[in-house]
Amino acid sequence: MAGKLPVTLITGFLGSGKTTLISRLLKHPDMNRVAVVINEIGEIGIDHDLVTMSSENVTLLANGCLCCTVRTDLQETLRALFGQRRAGQIADFDRVIVETTGLADPAPVIQTLVSDTMLAAQYRLDGVVTLVDAVNGPGQLERQPEAQKQAALADLILITKSDLADPAALDALGKALKAINATAEQRVVKMGEIAPSELVGLGLASARVGPATQRFLGTPLDGAGDGYLGERRGGRHDPGIATLSLRFDAPFTWDGFSAAMELLTKLRGPDLLRVKGIVNVDGKPVVVQGVQHIFHPPVELDRWPSADTRTRLVFITRNITPDAIRGLFAAVGAIAAPGPA
Repeated sequence: MAGKLPVTLITGFLGSGKTTLISRLLKHPDMNRVAVVINEIGEIGIDHDLVTMSSENVTLLANGCLCCTVRTDLQETLRALFGQRRAGQIADFDRVIVETTGLADPAPVIQTLVSDTMLAAQYRLDGVVTLVDAVNGPGQLERQPEAQKQAALADLILITKSDLADPAALDALGKALKAINATAEQRVVKMGEIAPSELVGLGLASARVGPATQRFLGTPLDGAGDGYLGERRGGRHDPGIATLSLRFDAPFTWDGFSAAMELLTKLRGPDLLRVKGIVNVDGKPVVVQGVQHIFHPPVELDRWPSADTRTRLVFITRNITPDAIRGLFAAVGAIAAPGPA
């Protein structure tokens, strides 16, 4: 993983403040080795005096930040960007930020980074940052499936336009977002003012256990100290979307765990919005993460993050109960178990 370029996705519904955020980032001095891929450069409005070089679709800013416009599709753009970097045709960069459109479902973008063999060899997903408008966000979460999906897949949620919302509405929005995605950190930002460093390091970057591993797997929110949440958190916006956290005491074989997950994705792939966690595979800690039916390659950690060696998995799902997932794992385990001698 260390040799792959980390990719951060910036998503959010129409009017959530992505353009303001990207415009601020492009001017930040810490963006000197970052390539920002945007959908329409005209919306960003880069100040002319910031530009030092411009080609057909890549603009080099005075601070060394690259701004690249999607001209075809994201796959071709990322392939071209890497090829130009390797050939020395553009300034070197060691990180990519991708802005998606307001109506975009982040899942296909995440799946593309994993399933496209060329992209997977050069890039890795570092995290999904979702912007939510404090004024219009509550209504969008109620009415727009895309807004719900963007929140559900987030590693970090940035709440914008908080100055235009009263404290009670802001508190209610935070609770609604927590109901959709209990594992994502929430932060309030004003006018896109946030340091680039706060948008990176959200994903699993190494098999070596450290603070970043703990952060990726989740912070202690339930008082248990193991970094995992309670059984289920649903919300009034859509009772079907919820965070489920399951623990399994007995170790798995990799074949047994894979069989259960494969069956689950075949049966309920579209409703299995996101999965991540740590699995005890024959006593060894293995990190798994996936979006719907596409899973990242598993990563065996160099050690357990704590004394707890149970399997702990967090599912963000639509209309799937904890008992259904437990029952599936139990059934697959019973089938796989050897019979009496």
